Formats: sequence, C-alpha cells, structure tokens
Amino acid sequence: MSDDDEKTPARKVITDYAQAHFRYFRTIDGTVYAQKNGHPVARPIRSQGTTGSHRQELMVGLFKDGIGVFNGTALKEALDLIEALALTEDVQPTHIRVAPGFDGATWLDLGRTDGQSVRIHPTGWDIRTPDPQEVCWRRTQLTGELPLPAKDTNGKGIDLLLGLCNFAGAETECLALAWLIGCLEPSVPVPAPFLTGPQGAGKSTGGRMLVRIIEGMNGDLRRAPKDEENMITAVAAGWVTALDNLSHLPPDLSDLMCCIVTGAESIKRALFTDGDVVRSRYRRPMLLTGIDVGVIRPDLAERLLPLRLVRPRVRRTEAELWTEYAEILPVVLGSLLDLTVKVRAAQADTPTDLRMADFAHLCAQLDAATGFASLAAYRASLDDLNDDVIEGDLLAQTVLKHAAELDAGAEVRMTSSEWLHCLTTLYSGEECRPLPKGWPTTGKVLSDRLKRLQPTLAARGVLIDWGRTSAARYIEMTRAAALAPHQQEAAF
Repeated sequence: MSDDDEKTPARKVITDYAQAHFRYFRTIDGTVYAQKNGHPVARPIRSQGTTGSHRQELMVGLFKDGIGVFNGTALKEALDLIEALALTEDVQPTHIRVAPGFDGATWLDLGRTDGQSVRIHPTGWDIRTPDPQEVCWRRTQLTGELPLPAKDTNGKGIDLLLGLCNFAGAETECLALAWLIGCLEPSVPVPAPFLTGPQGAGKSTGGRMLVRIIEGMNGDLRRAPKDEENMITAVAAGWVTALDNLSHLPPDLSDLMCCIVTGAESIKRALFTDGDVVRSRYRRPMLLTGIDVGVIRPDLAERLLPLRLVRPRVRRTEAELWTEYAEILPVVLGSLLDLTVKVRAAQADTPTDLRMADFAHLCAQLDAATGFASLAAYRASLDDLNDDVIEGDLLAQTVLKHAAELDAGAEVRMTSSEWLHCLTTLYSGEECRPLPKGWPTTGKVLSDRLKRLQPTLAARGVLIDWGRTSAARYIEMTRAAALAPHQQEAAF
C-alpha cells in the first residue's frame, strides 16, 4: 500500500472498497445482504457458510485488486459499519430458485456462477442476467446448477420425461405436469404430489426425476426430519422439499406439511440475545413418496396430489437411466418452459369450490392450452382422498351412517353432548361393541373432530354447522343430497 493508504484506517479502506463494488440492502427480517454490482446473487454479510460468505468474497476482491490483505479486526469493524448503514436502506426480498419479476414475469435461477437465469412471461421465455434491483437470488448448498434449457423443442422433452416415468395413465401424467408448472410460479401454492404404487414401481426414482427438473442433478429425496425445527431448516434452504419412503404421518408432521404447502411463519429466539427473535417465513412445493402412509387427516388430504405409478415391464440400471436423464434434461426443461408460457397465456375460469383454488385455476389453464383433462383428474384425486379419509376414520363413517337415515334436505340440531350420545349409541349398536381408541370422550372433543371432518363430509353431501340459541350452543347436521351407496357404507 502507498504512504497515503497507510495513514488511512484499514476499516475505512475496506468500507470504501466495499461500497464501491457491492450493493448492500436488508430484508424484512433485518438481515443485511451484499450483492456484487451487476450480479443477481446476494450473500448475507454475516454468513460463514461453505457456499461462500461475503467476508471471503470481500477478502478475495481486496487481494486481487491489489488493495492489500487485512486482519480480522479491520474486516469486522468495516462489516459492522456496513451493516449499520445498510439497516437504513430500503427493504428488498431475497429468493431461492424462483422469484417474481417486473411486468408479470417470473424468474428461474439456473444456479450458475455467472448469474444467468430464465425469465418466464406469458409472451415467451429467454435466458438473461436479471437486474439486481428486480431479483436477488439467495443460494445454499441445496441450490444445484441447472443446464441451459433448449429452445424450439416442440414438446419433445415432455414425451421424453413421461417415457422415463412409470405413471399409471394420462390423468396422472397431466397432474404431474400441472405440479411442475406450479413449481415455477412463486405466488401459487401447489398441493404436494404423493407418489404411490406397488413395491418396485419406481416411486423414489420418479420423485427424483420430477425434483431434478427444478433443483438440478444434485436434487434428491430425504427422510422426514424428526422435529419441526429441522424440518423448517431444510425447507428454508431449498425450493422443493421432497420426503422419501413415508410409512406413516404423525399428527405433528401432518400439520407442519399443511403449513409448508400453504405458507406460515415460525419465530424463535435469536442466539446469544435476551429478547430478539428470528422470523422464518416459508411456503414451498413439497413431494412425498411411499406405498401407504396410513390414516390421512382431512386438512392434509386437501393439500395432497396422488400420483400413481405402475411397475415397469423392463428394468434398467441406475447408471444407464440417470445418464440418459442428464442428457435429456435441457430438452425437458425447455419443453416445460414452453408449456408454462402457453398455460400462463391461456384464459380459464377459476373453480370456486376447491380448497387449492390457485392450483385448480392452473389446471383449468392447462386444459385450455392443451386439451388435457387435468382439472377433472384433480377433482377425481380429491374424491379418492376423501374416500381414504373416511375409510380411516370411524367417526366419519358413523356420521355418514346416521345421515343415510335422514331424508334429503333434513336438518337435525342437537348439542355436542347429545350428538356424542347419539353417534356413540349408533356405533356400539345392540351388541354394545367397545369404542375404538381415539373415539371422542366429550362433546368438545367431538365438536373439534367434526370441524376437521367438515370439508370431507360436505363432499359426501353431509353439511355440518354450528350455532347458538338463547339456551345453548348446538351442532346442526343437514343431508344436502342423496348419498351414493358406497358413501352410505360404514366399514365397522
């Protein structure tokens, strides 16, 4: 360094260099990020991660530009000042893999070091480096690199992908495509595909193929974390969260999956502080695989997308299969982007009777653009899931049995305790069968269970509502329509 530089405090030299070569901003949770001028990737200035921290980036820049090598104290003092200054700047969000852009466009991060990304718009898609003021990418070890998508594929990639997967039929194929398109839209909650089928149907392989279209060749499935904190950490580090070989869904995991699919926020105390907190907001696409997860809770059933697979007639080695997949991935991604553009440009009405209305609208757009029947397939899949919920819930079966004895349009009002006595008597029957484990023991517990079952029972023509008179609260049951024979049966 020159004599003038030696007289200048090292922290000021570092601060001046940093402000000249990087843009600093904060997110809504107060985290300060650094973004190299003209580059869309942002790094938190406090990060010590193996994906490359801003501190390391700053040290390398100072050295390569001939400014000098500085000790840790000078770097810490400079970064402390930069962080304080950045807290006065405007708030800007950071995104992993998929981000909203200007003029109705969305962006897909290809995970490349040069920052090249895909801009998707109803008028077309192209590859470019986004303006840092429009998109700030955040990357982790889970952010894999995607190949440059191929242009002018004429839909060839879709056929190649479906040829490698063992989907049971056209209905399953169009739902898988709808989910992939939904993964490219940051503002649309999409149901979680549940790849199911007999042993040897290639559920894990099929799940990896779907995930790697979005996350690159290092995208993979993982076992479900044992607690909520680890699950949220895994979700926050990537875009698609894929859980493999699920054999059961405990209530806590089921509730957490519902939050991940539709969005929620978690708050915990910040380390080494007395009262500060860390906010974690998350809404991510999920994917599950398994043969059977047992009893499905009604709220999760509304957020699942069953994709059934069949056993392949011809087996191939893993090396052969994934070599071919890596070769066709640019074409597959290009065809998916072409299809996404067509779907976003298509006009379709939004179904108002389905919980995941955004995904239902996407299915309607896909049908309008291609002539598929994905919306009908989605409705059929929800109907099958309702059957699964009812088959696994003796209370739901008992309510349907009671409703089958009512005339169409009939209304019955009773208190929760009276309903508990009525349904318990109906289940026990003349032979006084013992009540199953988990049967409601109080009117309050029964009321809470019926609230969870309300959408499932409504899909079977039985409406449950709550009200109050001057004397007491009541639960009203209405048989809205004639029940189909299979809906009246209770598997006791």
